[in-house]
Amino acid sequence: MIRRHELSDVEWEFVRPLLPGSLRGRKRLDDRTVLNGIVWKFRTGTAWRDVPGRYGPWATLHTRFRRWALDGTFERMLRAAQAGADTAGDIDWLVSVDSTVVRAHQHAAGARKGGSATRRSDAPEVA
Repeated sequence: MIRRHELSDVEWEFVRPLLPGSLRGRKRLDDRTVLNGIVWKFRTGTAWRDVPGRYGPWATLHTRFRRWALDGTFERMLRAAQAGADTAGDIDWLVSVDSTVVRAHQHAAGARKGGSATRRSDAPEVA
């Protein structure tokens, strides 16, 4: 049974070959379970310690997340997903740059306190 925040079988089959193999010979927690826990954590916005136990110990999830983040696993997943979507014609690469100007309050911009009423001693006097 697929739960709300878990990868579908199609999604799992897409990412499975992109995951690195185990570097050690000992048995470890299943990658799909760990990845589902990582996905659950980020989709819900919860803390690592609050991830349900069905995904394994939170420290295991965090460790595997950090390892995969540092070794480029998530970047490979993103590039593969983008390449597949681009091949299928699902991505429109049009880019738009917003040039909105947001004006800050005068005090946020480094203006002198007192505004124009305060004169600097080195400013020339106007007659």
